[in-house]
Amino acid sequence: MEKIMGAIFFLCGIIAIVFVLFISVYLIISGLPAIREIGLIDFLFGTKWASTAAEPQFGILPFILTSVYGTAGAIVLGVPVGLMTAIFISKVAPRKVAGIVRPAVDLLAGIPSVVYGLIGMIVLVPAVRTVFGLPDGATLFAAIIVLAVMILPSIVSVSETALNAVPKEYEEASLALGATHIETVFRVSVPAASSGIAASIVLGIGRAIGEAMAIMMVAGNVANMPSLFRSVRFLTTAVASEMSYAAVGSLQRNALFSIALVLFLFIMLINVVLNSLLKKSRDK
Repeated sequence: MEKIMGAIFFLCGIIAIVFVLFISVYLIISGLPAIREIGLIDFLFGTKWASTAAEPQFGILPFILTSVYGTAGAIVLGVPVGLMTAIFISKVAPRKVAGIVRPAVDLLAGIPSVVYGLIGMIVLVPAVRTVFGLPDGATLFAAIIVLAVMILPSIVSVSETALNAVPKEYEEASLALGATHIETVFRVSVPAASSGIAASIVLGIGRAIGEAMAIMMVAGNVANMPSLFRSVRFLTTAVASEMSYAAVGSLQRNALFSIALVLFLFIMLINVVLNSLLKKSRDK
């Protein structure tokens, strides 16, 4: 029985690897032709995207910068809130309160992206327009807020699990030395759970940079250079918004596959860098 189960686990692992390799090869084969035709420099560093113009241009620098700024903004807003929520649930809140807050956070993870986008479009976008006196509230700022809310469940769940895994002896020793409960939480528990907290941030980054539907509804989906209060387009929304009407075999369609390839490599690079940092942190 153990040999059979071992073979099943091995097969499942191989299948997962094959899927990743298949996606990688498919994106490379589909994305390279457009990059060769447009030119790598013009494609990556061009500032104008006009795929349906009489003289089409395929510069994706605005999409790259928008994705970077939007993800960074979501992390800046979402990580402190998510970490504090995890600390509250794990170390501060009474059991009854924690029993209410935890399911509410889990419920956030189950809400479809389109619902976040719909609420953002109906509530957040008009509010941004009114508060800041803008002609249109569908901006990078609105997208950052929506993304910050969407990454909260990942950060809270993984961080809470890491905090709960900290040995009680660490905290008891800190309290025995005269530290207060809050001092123990921030100077002992949080540092001891740092690798798990960092892993939650990695998951949050992956969720933020890969989101399409919600931000398409609140960001305006216009190929502008990124600015906090302008309508913008992300790498993901560029592919999602044009793929449905791009002619098969056209340069526009191939360029969209090239955007998907850039996004794929971008996410892979972020994962490699962050996992390397996590490994160094664990080794220390």
